[in-house]
Amino acid sequence: MGISTRNPNTITIIPRKQRYFSSPFTILLAFTAFTALFLIKVNNIISETKTLAGHNLDPTPWHLFPANPVNDDSKYSKASKIIQCSYLSCPRGPTRSGNINIDDVQEPEPDGENCPEFFRWIHRDLEPWGKTRISLASLEEARRFAAFRVVIVGGRLYVDLYYACVQSRGMFTIWGLLQLLRRYPGKIPDVDIMFDCMDRPVVNRTEYWMSGNTGPPPPLFRYCTTKDHFDIPFPDWSFWGWPEVNIGPWDEEFISIKQGSQTISWANRSSLAYWKGNPDVDSPVRTELLRCNDSSLWKAQILRQNWVEEAKGGYEQSKLANQCRHRYKIYAEGYAWSVSLKYILSCGSPVLLISPQYEDFFSRGLVPRENYWPISTIRDLCESIKFAVNWGNKSPSQAETIGKGGQALMEALNMDRVYEYMYHLITEYSKLQDFKPSPPSTAREVCEESLLCFADEKQREFLKRSTVDSSSVIPCTLPPADHDIIDSWIQQRMKIIRDIQKMENMRKS
Repeated sequence: MGISTRNPNTITIIPRKQRYFSSPFTILLAFTAFTALFLIKVNNIISETKTLAGHNLDPTPWHLFPANPVNDDSKYSKASKIIQCSYLSCPRGPTRSGNINIDDVQEPEPDGENCPEFFRWIHRDLEPWGKTRISLASLEEARRFAAFRVVIVGGRLYVDLYYACVQSRGMFTIWGLLQLLRRYPGKIPDVDIMFDCMDRPVVNRTEYWMSGNTGPPPPLFRYCTTKDHFDIPFPDWSFWGWPEVNIGPWDEEFISIKQGSQTISWANRSSLAYWKGNPDVDSPVRTELLRCNDSSLWKAQILRQNWVEEAKGGYEQSKLANQCRHRYKIYAEGYAWSVSLKYILSCGSPVLLISPQYEDFFSRGLVPRENYWPISTIRDLCESIKFAVNWGNKSPSQAETIGKGGQALMEALNMDRVYEYMYHLITEYSKLQDFKPSPPSTAREVCEESLLCFADEKQREFLKRSTVDSSSVIPCTLPPADHDIIDSWIQQRMKIIRDIQKMENMRKS
């Protein structure tokens, strides 16, 4: 307090300004508390945020595999990467895909180019939900089989991660969807999809329609299906590359394989059937195939693929373009279907297809004796392979035509066609949803920038090589649903296979 003396008759008390100061101890205490809160928040981010790189994700319980390694230098570099990639990478403004409304999505012009006939299978795959449609409840039921959920709203893509996918399957599958949005900006409808990235289908027909269950099956996307399952087949991750085994994007690989196939004419190739792969994948067919490794007795060369050793050698012995040196190539399913089918067909050698149980999205367009030769497992696998090789060597013109048919089919299956299939499948699927898609609170937006942020150096290289431009051409026109056509395909295929089996039996008798 102070006393004013300006007026001698008045005493005025003037308050002094109070001075507040903190002791060093108080400052230290506050800093410590702030740091503790910050560290707690960082630890929460590290321990709770799920990412496409595999952070905080367990392997799928229905198909266990070794956890994907996540290479981060320290806890705080890990936190920094998660924050940067998950929360700060995606642009806030309009997307490259454009902000769209489902009602604004236009169907391709009816006078556009027709899609390949096997696109009709889209209608057959979605038929189980034609009458009941797809409710949010049935979608949620599919969650128990899903590794992740994809929601597209207004041209933005959101992912809710449940389990890890083996290697980089999940990352490359999501990248494919991002490229679809880039390919057809403003044309992809709002959609909500449950996806499993593992091999074997799980939505069994006997559990639903055949058991008297009147409700619709849970809609689940995956890479393959069978005639006994409702799983919806979708193009697999390797179309955008498989960095773990040094296989590039599909368009690149096909060109390379075709060029490799032209270095040796079909007539000058080894007159044996050839297979190279991993038999140790719980595959009875591949185990049996090992018994056929006798070039004199069974006309076959069967080799084990050791990926660990191949990685050490820079994959020089496993280049797909160098595996077109035999007149016949064998396709044998692994744990389920195998991504190798498209590469084997690309060589221009007749593919000896061992009774497949599984189907991917394009293999249903294969026709026996037109673009492959069916191998039976009903009797003796090795005998069936030997019969095919002997028939081809005695009928070289017909055999070479079959090989060229398979290669031509794969040449037609370029990435333009893959994106058109994805477009039509997602569009037709979206029409069946009886709810408005909306990302759940646990989902995070994924854009090209955020996905590339999580990718390691090799993954990033492969991903960038598969980046597409927007298409100036409208998607092909989807053929209408037609049960009779598909049934006739199935019957024709079965008849040709039976005829070949009769040829084998006559030869043995």
